Amino acid sequence: MSPVSALDRKTFVNRFGGVYEHSIWIAESTWDRGLTPREDAAAGLHAAMIDIVDLAGREPQLRLLCAHPDLAGKRAIQQKLTTESEAEQASAGLDECSVDELSELKACNARYRSLFGFPYILAVRGQTVQAILGNFRSRIKNDPATEFQEALSQVHQIALLRLKSLLD
Repeated sequence: MSPVSALDRKTFVNRFGGVYEHSIWIAESTWDRGLTPREDAAAGLHAAMIDIVDLAGREPQLRLLCAHPDLAGKRAIQQKLTTESEAEQASAGLDECSVDELSELKACNARYRSLFGFPYILAVRGQTVQAILGNFRSRIKNDPATEFQEALSQVHQIALLRLKSLLD
C-alpha cells in the first residue's frame, strides 16, 4: 500500500474524507496544504487535520460540530448514521438502550442543543451508556465557550480513532 504522503488527491479524499463527520473539506484542505512523510502515520495526519480545523475559524468549526448526529437520536433510530457513527454508537451499547436510558438521552440531547446550538459530541467508543449519561450531565453545566472547545476536542478524538483504524 502506498504511503499517505504519496496518494493523489482523489485517493486521499476518498480514503480520509469521512474521518471528520460529513466534513470532506478537512481532507481536501489537508491534501491541498501538502503532505509529507509525517502524515504517513495516524498521529501526524491527525495533527495536520487539526491544524486545518483550527485555522478554519468559528463558523466552519460550528458547521463541523453540527454535522454530527445526536447520540441515540433520530438518525440512529432511522438507521441513517454514517457507517463510522453507527459502529461507534453500537460499541457503547447505544443501539441497545433501555426505554428509560433512551428517554434520558433524548431529553439531554434536546437540552444540550437548546443551550449550545450544536449536538452533544463524545468519543463513545469503549464507553458505557451510564458513563455517557454521566458525562452528558456534567458537560451540560459548562459555559458555551468551554463546551464549544470540549466538543471540538471530542470531534478530534473521534477523528484520531477513525484514522488509527484506517492506518493500522
